[in-house]
Amino acid sequence: MRALSTFALAGVMAAGVSADDPAGKIDGKKLVGKWEPVDQPKGTKAVVEFAKDGKLLVRSEYGGQPYKLEGKYKLDGNKLAVVLDRNGKDQPATMTVSKLTDDELVWLEAGKKKADTLKRVKDAKK
Repeated sequence: MRALSTFALAGVMAAGVSADDPAGKIDGKKLVGKWEPVDQPKGTKAVVEFAKDGKLLVRSEYGGQPYKLEGKYKLDGNKLAVVLDRNGKDQPATMTVSKLTDDELVWLEAGKKKADTLKRVKDAKK
């Protein structure tokens, strides 16, 4: 379960820094919304939602079982700090966002060698 939540979180965080922005600033407004990892393991579905107020919601399904984790996030430059609440215990993670566009988020989680790419989830129009 821990691996699933870490994957869901890691799979959701990515953002872009332009070459003419050496300070690594990311437009935080573009982060708000729902994101899903591009490369999800078979039988897994994860969606990460960043709210305007700094809250974070991770919804995932593994083996037909739904999971939900809540937390908070803070974007400082191109550093995305996330803290998920796992049964009353904080689970922190820090990602470096390398690309953030209207449709794509790319980040590298601290301690990992491979970046994760997420795509924006388009809400169905009613």
